[in-house]
Amino acid sequence: MFRKEIYTNRRKQLKASFKTGKLLFLGNGECGINYADNTYCYRQDSTFLYYFGISKPGLIGWIDVDTDKETIFGDDPTIDSIVWTGSQPALSELAQLAGISFTASLSDFRKMVHHTDPSCVRYLPPYRGEHILQLAEYLRYRPDEVRQKSSVSFITAVANQRNIKSDEEIEEIEKAVSVTADMHLAAMHYAREGMTEAMVTAKVHEVAIAAGGNLSFPIIGTINGQFLHNHYHGNQLKKGDMFLLDAGYETPLGYAGDMSSTFPVSGKFTERQKDIYNITLAAHNSAIALSQPGVNFKEVHLAVGAIIFDGLKALGLTRGDTGEAVANGAHALFFPCGTGHLMGLDVHDMESLGEEIVGYGGQPKSRQFGLKSLRLGRALEPGFVLTIEPGIYFIPELIDYWEANDINSDFINFSQVNKYRDFGGIRNEENILITETGNRILGKPLAKTIEDVEKERMKAFHE
Repeated sequence: MFRKEIYTNRRKQLKASFKTGKLLFLGNGECGINYADNTYCYRQDSTFLYYFGISKPGLIGWIDVDTDKETIFGDDPTIDSIVWTGSQPALSELAQLAGISFTASLSDFRKMVHHTDPSCVRYLPPYRGEHILQLAEYLRYRPDEVRQKSSVSFITAVANQRNIKSDEEIEEIEKAVSVTADMHLAAMHYAREGMTEAMVTAKVHEVAIAAGGNLSFPIIGTINGQFLHNHYHGNQLKKGDMFLLDAGYETPLGYAGDMSSTFPVSGKFTERQKDIYNITLAAHNSAIALSQPGVNFKEVHLAVGAIIFDGLKALGLTRGDTGEAVANGAHALFFPCGTGHLMGLDVHDMESLGEEIVGYGGQPKSRQFGLKSLRLGRALEPGFVLTIEPGIYFIPELIDYWEANDINSDFINFSQVNKYRDFGGIRNEENILITETGNRILGKPLAKTIEDVEKERMKAFHE
């Protein structure tokens, strides 16, 4: 945990957004994999962590704005639980670490909330089924009413506060990113022909566990990098393949890193791979340069689309006016996702609160293919932490669909594109902080030029 004054000040800032009402924070409970005692790795709700800092199952935070009273509800450990898990601090001890003076049991919470007018209670959108049922019980709503009754004003206040990272948060994110870079270097130094994707993925996971934290999301480690979130790890690495790794570290305090790298299995890129790699790298570096305070990130994304389209045009894969092509989404055949997203306590920061509020400042998102997958489309502000991750992907099924349905055929040279059907995909990804005067890349540097990647890869063959 951070110092208790940090949590006290965060709650004070939040309370200033409301004149009246009750703020309800549901902590996460444990969840069984295949029976109750065989649980998934526990992860506390990120907003609960932000305001209370306690990573323990079965807690509820409550802020009564009217009386300025803050309470954590939960049950103290029983002797039966101590037998299995070891000594545990009392709830009152944990609460003091967060600057909370009042604690009570979960049964006390039920009694209190059942005598509270539900219309006075603000809560955030639930993303777990048990939370929907709990809120329905506590507030006497039907389960199908729970999501729609979540508080927009509460969501907005939390999003505006959490979007601006404090100095201690930036320091923690830098730790996460630096370990993340080590995870990627481990893969570059370890992967060899004949290994399975699972073997490389295991080495990456080992680095995260050894650092004292865990993964910020399930590892994407694949020779089929054309599929954006490919979690299958059963393929064997072969000469000529590229290995795309998207992996991140989460610190014990819950802060995330998120980086991607693409490297050749044989140690050297082919000439065709170099051509596409250099286009993605140019787009990547331009995206970083363009990400300045006051600049709408949607414009950064569209500029990246133009760079990718022009680069592929030089290779004969695209044609026509670049501005018109990007406006029509033609670049999305090769780049069907976003240039980046906010990051912090969640690898996709506050995604459960809704992208239009968090990432778009309340403005509607585009429904155009490709652009609809951009999670961040608002003016950048100092204190924002975000990923930069443009890529180029040749997805055979998508190519066939566009060609069969005559989608953007004025801008796509399908006869040339089909020659790349077996190419795969390339993505590099770094994490940046928006500053008062520009931005800076967080954490340890990651090899990303062709020369640097090949240099790191050669270490795999000399160790």
